[in-house]
Amino acid sequence: MDLEKYVVFSAEAGSARQNGRPLVALESTIISHGMPYPENVRTALAVEDVVRAGGAVPATIAILDGKINIGLARAQIDDLGRKGQGALKVSRRDLPAALAKRTTGATTVAGTMIAAQLAGIEVFATGGIGGAHRGAQASFDISADLSELARTSVAVVCAGVKAILDIGLTLELLETLGVPVLTYGADEFPAFYARGSGFRAECRCDTPAEIALALRAKWDLGLAGGAVIANPVPAEFEADPKLINDAIALALAEAAKLGVTGKRITPYLLEKIAHVTGGRSLETNIALIKNNAALAAAIACALRR
Repeated sequence: MDLEKYVVFSAEAGSARQNGRPLVALESTIISHGMPYPENVRTALAVEDVVRAGGAVPATIAILDGKINIGLARAQIDDLGRKGQGALKVSRRDLPAALAKRTTGATTVAGTMIAAQLAGIEVFATGGIGGAHRGAQASFDISADLSELARTSVAVVCAGVKAILDIGLTLELLETLGVPVLTYGADEFPAFYARGSGFRAECRCDTPAEIALALRAKWDLGLAGGAVIANPVPAEFEADPKLINDAIALALAEAAKLGVTGKRITPYLLEKIAHVTGGRSLETNIALIKNNAALAAAIACALRR
């Protein structure tokens, strides 16, 4: 494939790639669909700084001017933040048309994984992965993130599955798809806003080096696909589980009443939950994203070593 036909690197990301420095991919739907402006832009820039402080180079990924951009300038991040939900959410199925139409697109977990693998980036930090929505047994509403994790060899550092989803069913699907789930420093799988979900961690790893060894073993053995690195939110930023669960229940009920479905459901629910919790969920979201970026940088550096 002619990489330059579809992919462009920022000066910082391109230099890191040429010089063999560790890179960490960052998604852009957090900017466009995850938070209001200007908090989204401030958070995106702060997360990039966390990656740099950890010894790696950040590469925020988006679709701009008919190209997959690996690394964005501050002005591009600001433009994307201002555009907000006017940007297209780009997953695997949306990528060809977004490039052909030169659409401004913010990459989802799946879209970012594809771009990261094209760019040779092995580690990606996000907030939470998509999964099986509640009631997916009947609706079949299951995120493309899961199938992407089964096929694309990029490790995804997250605070678990987004809290609005069915965590148990998502973990069952990840097992079926053969995706390793490594929980960092805890015996229980995290629940995004909360440190625990009630589901036992199938594999606990206590250091970034241990995670890096597991990832290298997986890929050296030719076992294609990614891995979920579940990183609990720091205890001081954990949200009250009852407050969050009550907010989720209210948001889900209102979404069903209004007929909000498909790509609109996650940003709608996150916005509603932030409103109901008086901004507490947003504070927790920002803290866990920074925490994930720090761990991703440490893993990326360990993989290089």
